[in-house]
Amino acid sequence: MTVHTSLHQWSGSLNRWVAAWAAMLFILVLAAGPVWANPAGDGDWPRFVLSADKTPISYTVHGKGEPTLILVHGWSCDGRYWRHQIDAFSKKYRVVVVDLAGHGHSGLMRGRYTMRAFGEDVRAVAEAVGSRTVILVGHSMGGAVIAEAARLMPDRVLGLVGVDTFDNVEYPLTREALDEMLAPMVDDFSGGSRAFVTEMFLPATDPRIREWILADISAAPPYVALSAMEELLTQYISGDTARVFETIVAPVVTVNGDLWPIDFEANRRHMRSFEAIIVEQADHFFMLSRPHVFNRAMERAVQTVLRKAAAN
Repeated sequence: MTVHTSLHQWSGSLNRWVAAWAAMLFILVLAAGPVWANPAGDGDWPRFVLSADKTPISYTVHGKGEPTLILVHGWSCDGRYWRHQIDAFSKKYRVVVVDLAGHGHSGLMRGRYTMRAFGEDVRAVAEAVGSRTVILVGHSMGGAVIAEAARLMPDRVLGLVGVDTFDNVEYPLTREALDEMLAPMVDDFSGGSRAFVTEMFLPATDPRIREWILADISAAPPYVALSAMEELLTQYISGDTARVFETIVAPVVTVNGDLWPIDFEANRRHMRSFEAIIVEQADHFFMLSRPHVFNRAMERAVQTVLRKAAAN
Protein backbone atom coordinates (compact mmCIF):
# COMPACT_ATOMS: atom_id res chain seq x y z
CA MET A 1 0.00 0.00 0.00
CA THR A 2 1.42 3.41 -0.94
CA VAL A 3 1.57 6.37 1.38
CA HIS A 4 -0.84 8.15 -0.99
CA THR A 5 -3.49 5.44 -0.46
CA SER A 6 -2.95 5.45 3.30
CA LEU A 7 -3.52 9.18 3.50
CA HIS A 8 -6.82 8.94 1.68
CA GLN A 9 -7.98 6.19 4.02
CA TRP A 10 -7.12 8.44 6.97
CA SER A 11 -9.08 11.20 5.25
CA GLY A 12 -12.27 9.13 5.26
CA SER A 13 -12.12 8.36 8.96
CA LEU A 14 -11.18 11.92 9.84
CA ASN A 15 -14.05 13.35 7.82
CA ARG A 16 -16.53 11.17 9.69
CA TRP A 17 -15.09 12.40 12.98
CA VAL A 18 -15.34 16.07 12.07
CA ALA A 19 -18.78 15.91 10.46
CA ALA A 20 -20.70 16.56 13.67
CA TRP A 21 -18.22 19.18 14.79
CA ALA A 22 -18.39 20.95 11.43
CA ALA A 23 -22.17 21.03 11.48
CA MET A 24 -22.19 22.65 14.90
CA LEU A 25 -19.53 25.12 13.85
CA PHE A 26 -21.46 26.16 10.77
CA ILE A 27 -24.43 26.98 12.97
CA LEU A 28 -22.17 29.30 14.96
CA VAL A 29 -20.76 30.75 11.74
CA LEU A 30 -24.18 31.56 10.39
CA ALA A 31 -25.17 33.15 13.66
CA ALA A 32 -22.03 35.25 13.92
CA GLY A 33 -21.74 36.36 10.30
CA PRO A 34 -18.81 36.05 7.87
CA VAL A 35 -16.18 37.69 10.09
CA TRP A 36 -15.67 37.56 13.85
CA ALA A 37 -13.90 40.68 15.08
CA ASN A 38 -11.71 40.99 18.13
CA PRO A 39 -14.10 41.17 21.10
CA ALA A 40 -11.77 43.57 22.88
CA GLY A 41 -11.57 45.87 19.89
CA ASP A 42 -7.78 46.20 19.82
CA GLY A 43 -4.62 44.36 20.77
CA ASP A 44 -3.60 40.87 19.72
CA TRP A 45 -6.80 38.91 20.33
CA PRO A 46 -7.42 36.46 17.47
CA ARG A 47 -9.95 37.40 14.83
CA PHE A 48 -11.60 34.98 12.41
CA VAL A 49 -12.62 35.10 8.77
CA LEU A 50 -14.03 32.39 6.52
CA SER A 51 -11.78 31.11 3.76
CA ALA A 52 -13.17 30.36 0.30
CA ASP A 53 -14.35 26.90 1.43
CA LYS A 54 -15.90 28.33 4.65
CA THR A 55 -13.12 27.11 6.93
CA PRO A 56 -12.64 29.58 9.82
CA ILE A 57 -9.18 31.17 9.67
CA SER A 58 -7.64 32.76 12.76
CA TYR A 59 -5.40 35.80 12.54
CA THR A 60 -4.10 38.65 14.69
CA VAL A 61 -3.42 42.28 13.75
CA HIS A 62 -0.66 44.43 15.21
CA GLY A 63 0.27 48.02 14.43
CA LYS A 64 -1.17 50.29 11.75
CA GLY A 65 -0.53 51.65 8.31
CA GLU A 66 0.57 50.44 4.91
CA PRO A 67 2.11 48.27 3.73
CA THR A 68 0.85 45.30 5.68
CA LEU A 69 3.21 42.41 6.38
CA ILE A 70 1.25 39.15 6.40
CA LEU A 71 3.27 36.46 8.20
CA VAL A 72 2.58 32.86 7.18
CA HIS A 73 4.03 29.97 9.20
CA GLY A 74 5.52 26.74 7.95
CA TRP A 75 4.58 23.07 8.05
CA SER A 76 2.83 21.99 11.28
CA CYS A 77 3.58 25.35 12.90
CA ASP A 78 1.35 28.35 13.64
CA GLY A 79 1.46 32.05 14.38
CA ARG A 80 3.47 31.58 17.58
CA TYR A 81 6.58 31.01 15.50
CA TRP A 82 6.58 34.73 14.66
CA ARG A 83 6.57 35.82 18.32
CA HIS A 84 9.89 37.68 18.02
CA GLN A 85 8.87 39.53 14.87
CA ILE A 86 5.55 41.03 15.97
CA ASP A 87 6.87 43.76 18.27
CA ALA A 88 9.92 44.42 16.11
CA PHE A 89 7.95 45.07 12.91
CA SER A 90 4.61 46.40 14.18
CA LYS A 91 6.31 49.64 15.24
CA LYS A 92 6.79 50.46 11.55
CA TYR A 93 4.27 48.35 9.63
CA ARG A 94 0.91 46.78 10.17
CA VAL A 95 1.65 43.12 10.91
CA VAL A 96 -0.92 40.37 10.39
CA VAL A 97 -0.15 36.86 11.65
CA VAL A 98 -2.14 33.99 10.13
CA ASP A 99 -2.94 30.48 11.33
CA LEU A 100 -3.53 28.42 8.19
CA ALA A 101 -6.42 25.96 8.13
CA GLY A 102 -5.70 22.93 10.32
CA HIS A 103 -3.11 24.87 12.33
CA GLY A 104 -3.23 26.95 15.48
CA HIS A 105 -6.73 28.26 16.17
CA SER A 106 -8.07 27.77 12.64
CA GLY A 107 -10.63 25.20 11.52
CA LEU A 108 -9.98 21.52 10.77
CA MET A 109 -12.59 21.04 8.07
CA ARG A 110 -10.71 20.02 4.93
CA GLY A 111 -10.26 16.66 3.31
CA ARG A 112 -7.08 17.91 1.60
CA TYR A 113 -4.70 20.60 2.76
CA THR A 114 -3.48 22.01 -0.53
CA MET A 115 -1.21 24.97 -1.12
CA ARG A 116 -3.93 26.60 -3.24
CA ALA A 117 -6.45 26.32 -0.38
CA PHE A 118 -3.89 27.74 2.05
CA GLY A 119 -3.43 30.60 -0.41
CA GLU A 120 -7.16 31.24 -0.19
CA ASP A 121 -6.76 31.46 3.61
CA VAL A 122 -4.21 34.24 3.17
CA ARG A 123 -6.35 36.08 0.64
CA ALA A 124 -9.36 35.95 2.96
CA VAL A 125 -7.32 37.50 5.75
CA ALA A 126 -5.88 40.22 3.48
CA GLU A 127 -9.38 41.15 2.36
CA ALA A 128 -10.73 41.07 5.92
CA VAL A 129 -8.15 43.56 7.18
CA GLY A 130 -8.63 45.76 4.11
CA SER A 131 -4.97 45.89 3.15
CA ARG A 132 -4.36 47.70 -0.14
CA THR A 133 -0.63 46.97 -0.25
CA VAL A 134 0.71 43.70 1.11
CA ILE A 135 4.10 42.07 1.51
CA LEU A 136 3.69 38.34 2.03
CA VAL A 137 6.20 36.64 4.33
CA GLY A 138 6.26 32.84 4.35
CA HIS A 139 8.44 30.42 6.30
CA SER A 140 9.31 27.02 4.78
CA MET A 141 6.03 25.57 3.44
CA GLY A 142 4.67 29.09 3.87
CA GLY A 143 6.75 30.03 0.83
CA ALA A 144 4.59 27.86 -1.41
CA VAL A 145 1.51 29.28 0.32
CA ILE A 146 2.41 32.92 -0.27
CA ALA A 147 3.17 32.14 -3.92
CA GLU A 148 -0.37 30.83 -4.31
CA ALA A 149 -1.75 33.84 -2.43
CA ALA A 150 0.19 36.24 -4.66
CA ARG A 151 -1.29 34.59 -7.73
CA LEU A 152 -4.78 35.02 -6.26
CA MET A 153 -4.45 38.75 -5.47
CA PRO A 154 -1.86 40.31 -7.81
CA ASP A 155 -3.19 43.83 -7.35
CA ARG A 156 -2.49 43.82 -3.59
CA VAL A 157 0.90 42.13 -3.37
CA LEU A 158 4.01 44.28 -3.55
CA GLY A 159 6.37 41.36 -3.10
CA LEU A 160 7.16 38.06 -1.43
CA VAL A 161 9.66 37.46 1.36
CA GLY A 162 10.54 33.80 1.76
CA VAL A 163 12.07 32.58 5.01
CA ASP A 164 14.36 29.57 4.56
CA THR A 165 12.43 28.50 1.49
CA PHE A 166 12.73 28.62 -2.33
CA ASP A 167 16.12 26.87 -2.29
CA ASN A 168 15.37 25.43 -5.73
CA VAL A 169 11.89 25.59 -7.25
CA GLU A 170 13.01 23.01 -9.83
CA TYR A 171 14.15 20.48 -7.21
CA PRO A 172 13.86 17.00 -8.81
CA LEU A 173 11.63 14.67 -6.80
CA THR A 174 10.05 11.34 -7.68
CA ARG A 175 6.90 9.70 -6.34
CA GLU A 176 9.03 6.89 -4.92
CA ALA A 177 11.29 9.31 -3.04
CA LEU A 178 8.27 11.14 -1.65
CA ASP A 179 6.67 7.92 -0.41
CA GLU A 180 9.97 6.92 1.22
CA MET A 181 10.18 10.32 2.94
CA LEU A 182 6.61 10.16 4.28
CA ALA A 183 6.55 6.47 5.28
CA PRO A 184 8.13 6.88 8.76
CA MET A 185 5.60 9.59 9.63
CA VAL A 186 2.69 7.47 8.39
CA ASP A 187 3.84 4.58 10.58
CA ASP A 188 4.57 6.75 13.66
CA PHE A 189 3.83 10.42 13.15
CA SER A 190 5.25 11.63 16.46
CA GLY A 191 8.56 9.78 16.14
CA GLY A 192 8.83 10.20 12.37
CA SER A 193 8.17 13.94 12.43
CA ARG A 194 10.69 14.46 15.23
CA ALA A 195 13.35 12.64 13.21
CA PHE A 196 12.45 14.64 10.09
CA VAL A 197 12.63 18.04 11.79
CA THR A 198 15.74 17.23 13.86
CA GLU A 199 17.81 17.51 10.68
CA MET A 200 16.80 21.19 10.41
CA PHE A 201 18.78 22.35 13.46
CA LEU A 202 22.42 23.22 14.00
CA PRO A 203 24.41 21.79 16.95
CA ALA A 204 24.59 25.32 18.38
CA THR A 205 20.81 25.78 18.47
CA ASP A 206 19.53 26.39 21.99
CA PRO A 207 18.31 22.94 23.15
CA ARG A 208 15.28 24.48 24.85
CA ILE A 209 14.13 26.02 21.56
CA ARG A 210 14.91 22.82 19.67
CA GLU A 211 12.89 20.69 22.08
CA TRP A 212 9.95 23.09 22.08
CA ILE A 213 9.77 23.00 18.28
CA LEU A 214 10.14 19.22 18.11
CA ALA A 215 7.45 18.66 20.73
CA ASP A 216 5.13 21.16 19.07
CA ILE A 217 5.43 19.83 15.52
CA SER A 218 5.22 16.19 16.57
CA ALA A 219 1.92 16.99 18.34
CA ALA A 220 0.29 18.31 15.15
CA PRO A 221 -2.83 16.55 13.80
CA PRO A 222 -1.24 13.74 11.76
CA TYR A 223 -3.66 13.80 8.85
CA VAL A 224 -3.37 17.56 8.42
CA ALA A 225 0.42 17.39 8.56
CA LEU A 226 0.76 14.46 6.17
CA SER A 227 -1.78 15.83 3.72
CA ALA A 228 -0.04 19.22 3.66
CA MET A 229 3.38 17.62 3.23
CA GLU A 230 2.18 15.42 0.37
CA GLU A 231 0.47 18.33 -1.36
CA LEU A 232 3.56 20.52 -0.98
CA LEU A 233 6.03 17.98 -2.29
CA THR A 234 3.79 16.65 -5.06
CA GLN A 235 4.10 20.10 -6.61
CA TYR A 236 7.80 19.44 -7.15
CA ILE A 237 6.95 16.22 -8.98
CA SER A 238 4.39 17.97 -11.20
CA GLY A 239 6.47 21.10 -11.71
CA ASP A 240 3.83 23.35 -10.16
CA THR A 241 6.29 24.68 -7.55
CA ALA A 242 8.13 26.50 -10.32
CA ARG A 243 5.16 27.05 -12.62
CA VAL A 244 3.23 29.18 -10.10
CA PHE A 245 5.86 31.93 -10.36
CA GLU A 246 5.40 32.30 -14.09
CA THR A 247 2.21 34.27 -13.42
CA ILE A 248 3.63 36.37 -10.54
CA VAL A 249 5.20 39.72 -11.39
CA ALA A 250 5.99 40.75 -7.79
CA PRO A 251 9.64 40.51 -6.71
CA VAL A 252 10.80 37.64 -4.50
CA VAL A 253 13.43 38.08 -1.79
CA THR A 254 14.42 35.29 0.57
CA VAL A 255 16.08 35.31 3.98
CA ASN A 256 17.75 31.91 4.21
CA GLY A 257 20.06 30.15 6.59
CA ASP A 258 23.13 28.41 5.21
CA LEU A 259 22.02 24.81 5.86
CA TRP A 260 21.12 24.25 2.21
CA PRO A 261 22.43 25.89 -0.98
CA ILE A 262 20.25 28.05 -3.20
CA ASP A 263 20.01 27.41 -6.93
CA PHE A 264 19.76 31.00 -8.15
CA GLU A 265 19.67 30.03 -11.82
CA ALA A 266 16.78 27.61 -11.36
CA ASN A 267 14.74 30.16 -9.41
CA ARG A 268 15.42 32.97 -11.87
CA ARG A 269 14.22 30.85 -14.77
CA HIS A 270 10.73 31.22 -13.30
CA MET A 271 10.72 34.34 -11.10
CA ARG A 272 10.71 37.82 -12.64
CA SER A 273 13.00 39.01 -9.84
CA PHE A 274 14.79 36.90 -7.22
CA GLU A 275 17.33 37.85 -4.56
CA ALA A 276 18.50 36.04 -1.42
CA ILE A 277 19.96 37.22 1.86
CA ILE A 278 22.01 34.45 3.44
CA VAL A 279 22.45 34.36 7.22
CA GLU A 280 25.46 32.31 8.30
CA GLN A 281 25.17 29.72 11.06
CA ALA A 282 21.38 29.88 10.98
CA ASP A 283 19.07 26.89 11.27
CA HIS A 284 15.65 26.41 9.67
CA PHE A 285 13.85 28.15 12.55
CA PHE A 286 16.22 31.08 12.99
CA MET A 287 13.37 33.57 13.45
CA LEU A 288 13.12 31.84 16.87
CA SER A 289 16.70 30.75 17.50
CA ARG A 290 18.46 33.96 16.32
CA PRO A 291 15.69 36.56 16.26
CA HIS A 292 17.80 39.74 16.35
CA VAL A 293 19.95 38.62 13.43
CA PHE A 294 16.90 37.37 11.58
CA ASN A 295 14.96 40.61 12.11
CA ARG A 296 17.75 42.70 10.64
CA ALA A 297 17.86 40.46 7.59
CA MET A 298 14.09 40.50 7.22
CA GLU A 299 14.04 44.32 7.37
CA ARG A 300 16.59 44.33 4.54
CA ALA A 301 14.34 42.00 2.57
CA VAL A 302 11.26 44.18 3.14
CA GLN A 303 13.15 47.30 2.09
CA THR A 304 14.38 45.52 -1.03
CA VAL A 305 10.81 44.60 -1.94
CA LEU A 306 9.65 48.17 -1.40
CA ARG A 307 12.48 49.55 -3.50
CA LYS A 308 11.76 47.14 -6.36
CA ALA A 309 8.01 47.77 -6.17
CA ALA A 310 8.57 51.54 -6.34
CA ALA A 311 10.78 51.11 -9.43
CA ASN A 312 8.10 49.20 -11.35
